[in-house]
Amino acid sequence: MKNILDVALIGGGIMSATLGTMLQEFEPEWKIGVIESQTDPATESSNAWNNAGTGHAALCELNYMPEGPAGRLSAEKAISINEQFQMSRQWWSKKVADGVLTNPETFINTMPHITFVNTPENISYLKRRYEILKSEPLFADMEYSEDPLEIADWAPLLIDRRDKSQRVAATRSAAGTDVNFGEITRQLLAKMIANGAVARYNTFVTKIERLGGVWQLTLKNKQGTCRETVRAKFVFVGAGGGALELLQSARIPEIKGYGGFPISGKFLRCTNPEVVKHHHAKVYGKAKVGAPPMSVPHLDTRIINGKQELLFGPYAGFSTNFLKYGSPLALFKSIRPHNIGTLLKVGLTQWHLEKYLLSELLADRDKQIATLRDYFPAADADDWEMITAGQRVQIMKKDPEKGAVLQFGTEIIVSEDRSIAGLLGASPGASVAVYAMLNVLKQCFPESFGKKWSRAINDAVPSYKLGLNYSAPVTAEAMRTTAEALGLES
Repeated sequence: MKNILDVALIGGGIMSATLGTMLQEFEPEWKIGVIESQTDPATESSNAWNNAGTGHAALCELNYMPEGPAGRLSAEKAISINEQFQMSRQWWSKKVADGVLTNPETFINTMPHITFVNTPENISYLKRRYEILKSEPLFADMEYSEDPLEIADWAPLLIDRRDKSQRVAATRSAAGTDVNFGEITRQLLAKMIANGAVARYNTFVTKIERLGGVWQLTLKNKQGTCRETVRAKFVFVGAGGGALELLQSARIPEIKGYGGFPISGKFLRCTNPEVVKHHHAKVYGKAKVGAPPMSVPHLDTRIINGKQELLFGPYAGFSTNFLKYGSPLALFKSIRPHNIGTLLKVGLTQWHLEKYLLSELLADRDKQIATLRDYFPAADADDWEMITAGQRVQIMKKDPEKGAVLQFGTEIIVSEDRSIAGLLGASPGASVAVYAMLNVLKQCFPESFGKKWSRAINDAVPSYKLGLNYSAPVTAEAMRTTAEALGLES
């Protein structure tokens, strides 16, 4: 790796790949380096087996439209998340046209998004949600039904052998998608390297420190037998759960008070192809009281390496790792004098989450299968195996009103001089990588973003400045255009 870089990207996931591809297009002369701790890119949260592959567009995920005081519902967050995902679709479409991404069917496929509920209070909520969303252009194709026969037509496994006396309701958005973020990452990084970027795999960044007007990164190989340093003018920390400790090592004031709460996940994977072929949808339910948003149960069809798979989960667990392939000491190593108060405050106020995690940890195989049967009553336990999914690290940070909060979402941390940035948090993560990385560029390179790069950004992501939900014809045409470019069913 060249000793002095214009840009150092730490982590070989979807965020670094997206940011690096953008910068390489805008500034082709810049020297860009990617540093990844594993043998291959996209081994952590971007990997297809470590997430549900949902193109998060708030079509089926109820946590983006929670009930407020007196049961009030607002579509604001759902619209925002959907618009951000549409930006990803637009940018991917442009990269396909440019030849940066190829064979879209390997990374994105049409997959209906369904929300399914089976209690009176949840049915009432779902219907009210539908009545609000159906008039929004981005949700124009959403359907609602309380008819078991119609729902069975949408997703047969939901109704097969279900108690006929049980009331059910569902919404369906036929234009939903299944996304393989790992494949997108691999293709983007391969093109970056072909165009001159340098990648180092099996290499850990152990420290980030200021050295004059640049950042010095201390590297070591996986065996710990070789150490070296590399300098960079700009550093992006896209290392998933590993980002917190690296930003702490940089000693930027902006990271003070932040902590991480790790939640591990597992999925049940169906091994019976006769069952898999009867389900073609992503079906989301409503989270249990106290459960984190990333633990919303869902019965998911996945398309991985051209093969249809069926997953159910996630089943939450607790591990002190911040990365799936990381150290069990990560949580303890992230504790600093400036965030001890944050950790203690969150620990003392999140009893519902702690109770939920304990119940998940104590759940045996029978209880896990019983949860599956809430969505697939006819499920045969012998058809399902448990697999370990990705590790997520939720943000803990100071709050002026509550003292400290546990935040479910993502957050960009940028130093005052804009020379280093990092991304903390989890969902919706990969689905909105384009929006998130455009915001990194906007914050870190404001002059170039507003002038030099503006035309290219507007060309690749037309809705970044204007949004997409203000006009039904505009929305319909934009979605038709990206669907056609990505080979999606209309």
